[in-house]
Amino acid sequence: MQSFMPGAATIRDLSRSRSMEARMLLTAFALFMAMPEDPAAKANPQIDYAGFATLTRDVRALRAQRLLSFDAFQAKAAAKDALILDARSADKFAAGHIAGAVNLPLTDFTAEALLAVIGKNAGRPILIYCNNNFSNHRAPVALKSPALALNIQTFINLVGYGYANVWELRDVVDFDDPKVAWVTSR
Repeated sequence: MQSFMPGAATIRDLSRSRSMEARMLLTAFALFMAMPEDPAAKANPQIDYAGFATLTRDVRALRAQRLLSFDAFQAKAAAKDALILDARSADKFAAGHIAGAVNLPLTDFTAEALLAVIGKNAGRPILIYCNNNFSNHRAPVALKSPALALNIQTFINLVGYGYANVWELRDVVDFDDPKVAWVTSR
């Protein structure tokens, strides 16, 4: 039925308008339901990538100041209470390591394991090295991708666990050089 009054809506017009509103509302609801869930909503609370990224950023300047030549590494290792920590696998460690080093594979790092190896003195000098510090490129020190060198991860993890007195071997050396004092356990 047509209304002759200007601005007056018919029942049909109102019905169409409500029908259009209902369709728009249903469409909006369907789009909302189709949206993927927020990945953070179901994130594992025991894994904190953002925290790791922040720690990595914060440790960068410290690490840059803690890179040692081989001679400086040896001198610092000779100091009282210094610890040379080899974070490679137990098999690689047994196949060869710097004399005096102790082994705790990075995959075994926990607060308890680090305490057992390093001791209660969190300020103890800890010296680290990895495969990428050797020019031999054969077992047990196969070259790794430089961006994934074990030293980087080890340094970050040690600082993250509260051990800030970490020093890293910067140089590339030959484990056949007698001054390296390379030993094997096999």
